Amino acid sequence: MKDKKIRTLGEVEARFADIIWQHEPLPSGELVRLCERELSWKKPTTYTVLRKLCEKGLFQNQNGVVSSRISKEEFAAQQSEQFVEETFDGSLPAFFAAFTKRKRLSQEEVDELRRMIDEYGEE
Repeated sequence: MKDKKIRTLGEVEARFADIIWQHEPLPSGELVRLCERELSWKKPTTYTVLRKLCEKGLFQNQNGVVSSRISKEEFAAQQSEQFVEETFDGSLPAFFAAFTKRKRLSQEEVDELRRMIDEYGEE
């Protein structure tokens, strides 16, 4: 699934995706009921959006059971990587410089970033 990148989700698609991630795996009928309650959607709307997100590779509907093909965390990571790649030519330091230009980091955030660099940095 790493080869296929989902560009973006609109606000409504993101709310729909969150419903699936929170309740998966779930029968498609249950998804219809949840979407009716939480999004005021009718059955055809639920199945249309589900089909589109299945085609994008985010979810799957097999034998009437809906589940994700990638986790919410992996999706967020893909979106973050894509943003840095497209906006800062893949430069994490350039992103960090832009981010911290208007927002000071707390000592806790600095400590956490140092820990992450130590943990994930190449040696």
